[in-house]
Amino acid sequence: MRVVIQRSRESKVLVDGNLVNKIAFGLVILVGITDTDTIDDINYLVKKIINLRIFDDENGVMNKSIKEVDGEILSISQFTLHAGTKNGNRPSYSNAAKKDVALPMYEKFNEELNKEVKTYPGVFGADMSLNIQNDGPVTIIIDSEEK
Repeated sequence: MRVVIQRSRESKVLVDGNLVNKIAFGLVILVGITDTDTIDDINYLVKKIINLRIFDDENGVMNKSIKEVDGEILSISQFTLHAGTKNGNRPSYSNAAKKDVALPMYEKFNEELNKEVKTYPGVFGADMSLNIQNDGPVTIIIDSEEK
């Protein structure tokens, strides 16, 4: 699994112009899933995300986690995170899991995150519009293959 984590002041996801979910403060997480990902990948990423110290403390030092600042999470499935660009100019998405694998993994990922921090999902497989107000900007990429 690969995630792109963005610290956010305010973000929302829309489908067909209609608001699906929003957060006032916290993290936007873009989630890419492969066929080889397992519950171990989910557990690793959830633990890493909720303990990642990327929020400022009283001294302006990134020293607090999402839990410590009472933030929320907006989780968005994004198969393009596993785009292969080695050959040619058209990305290949053959490394991204198909819906029958990816959807249950995405739902389980969100369920596990939600046990720790209020988590709002996007709509799996939909053409979504994201409005992300990146705070910092702070953007972190974590791949569970590198654990």
